[in-house]
Amino acid sequence: MSKISKIVVENIPITITQINKEDYICLTDMAKGSDDDVRAADRIKTWIKSRSTVEFMGAWEQIYNPDFKVVEFDHFRNESGSNAFVLSPKEWVETTNAIGIFSKSGRYGGTYAHKDIAFEFGSWISPMFKLYIIKEYQRLKEVESNQYNLEWDVRRVMTKVNYALHTDAVQKHIIPNSKFSESKKWIEYANEADLLNVALYGYTAKEWKESNPEKALNGQNMRDYSSINDLLVMSNLESVNAELIKRGSTKEQRFKYLKKMAEEQKVQFAKIDMVKSVKKINPTTYLDVDKLTPEQIQKELKKDILEANKKNLSDFNQKLKKGLDWNPKKK
Repeated sequence: MSKISKIVVENIPITITQINKEDYICLTDMAKGSDDDVRAADRIKTWIKSRSTVEFMGAWEQIYNPDFKVVEFDHFRNESGSNAFVLSPKEWVETTNAIGIFSKSGRYGGTYAHKDIAFEFGSWISPMFKLYIIKEYQRLKEVESNQYNLEWDVRRVMTKVNYALHTDAVQKHIIPNSKFSESKKWIEYANEADLLNVALYGYTAKEWKESNPEKALNGQNMRDYSSINDLLVMSNLESVNAELIKRGSTKEQRFKYLKKMAEEQKVQFAKIDMVKSVKKINPTTYLDVDKLTPEQIQKELKKDILEANKKNLSDFNQKLKKGLDWNPKKK
């Protein structure tokens, strides 16, 4: 799955996708930056058929694309500029085997171009728009290169890897003894995942979704907003719980051990680097450390991952007392 980022230029959200570690910017989003009412697709077609655009894209392809069809490019270059000349991104790609621009449908659909080409399109819209988009793109790169963002990404990957080990243990040692029917055995995986969530965060995935409905609709979960230290602890909990499952420990025994382990590790890790205990701000920014004072960091540290709707959790403790076999999918 391609990495998706967004920047905002003059109140216009612009999507950036990454392919083979190269950034491609959505021209369809950028086209909304023009003052006229022309459709984005038509605006892109007007831009791409100009001789200067064809020559620029051809030059870019000859530098970065060894499979670019130069003969076909020469044909387009000779025809460009005339009133009868028409060219679409799809035709350009299919005819010349270009890699600098492409179109896709579905979520985040539209016409995308390599950042070098996208900046040229921005210049065509207006010089000011080009400068703004370059500025926001550079800001995004600075955010992504922040040492805490980089470490957060590593911890997130580690958590996903250990989650595979965790689900493997559930499949081999819990599923065979499950009391659920075949169509509902997935509940065992959900229950075990929530065992870890409760041990670390104090609530289940369902409670988080109910308290953060907009984030849940965007496919995000509590771990997307965890701190670096939380992800490190979760990774450890997953591997330890997998071993405890293999040894036949009961769910009650495992929960007590994991909860104590989570509490102890969070305290110890916070002593090593307090900043890493602060919750993630949003999908693209872990923490802009340079802009926070020690007092502000302490304030951020006290914030909870749940952002409101505490009433959704009011009956959680009562449910927990009924036993850890409580099914979060049922009310």
